Amino acid sequence: QVHVVESGGGLVQPGGSLRLACTASGFTSDYYAMGWFRQAPGNERELISCRSSTGDHTRYANSVKDRFTISMDKTKNTVWLQMNNLQPEDTAIYYCATALGTRYCSGTVDYWGQGTQVTVSS
Repeated sequence: QVHVVESGGGLVQPGGSLRLACTASGFTSDYYAMGWFRQAPGNERELISCRSSTGDHTRYANSVKDRFTISMDKTKNTVWLQMNNLQPEDTAIYYCATALGTRYCSGTVDYWGQGTQVTVSS
């Protein structure tokens, strides 16, 4: 059974930073992608960053490019999302997700985490 577990959300002031972590377990696949989606109230869930296990493909949404950085330790099936210069519009539930058997970040998801709340407010 595949498990995807996130951690690291919380409350931060505008301009601050947070680091999210996510570990996936219970699967064996030579190739996979792991990434982060977010969903704010009244909005659709959107892909904000993703990285392939091969390191060949990394993807960022325009809204977070140059502020957020995704990194991965393939040996631990773990990804981190370093979020800098956070703004109130970044407030959302952040979900980790994984897609198995792929070398690319297409937005396809096989398994979701439970989500972690990020709130940016003064």
